Amino acid sequence: MDFVLTEHAKKRCIRRKVRPEWVAAALARPARMACDDDDPSLMHALLPIPDRGFRVLRVIYNETTEPVSVVTVYFDDEVHDL
Repeated sequence: MDFVLTEHAKKRCIRRKVRPEWVAAALARPARMACDDDDPSLMHALLPIPDRGFRVLRVIYNETTEPVSVVTVYFDDEVHDL
């Protein structure tokens, strides 16, 4: 899936040491997808990252844009059931 990072997402990737290939993998092969509770245009892609001890990466993106626009990324330590 083609995607672009918003400025916010770029900063978060740097701060949280999230590699672009992990974002691409989460978008291409998510372990789970979820709709955003507040914004119907946003989706959440979740993927455990082996290089980070299988912590779950959450990628939130706008699916209504072409290419999709990644809004933010973070490791979600609340998700344990993937």
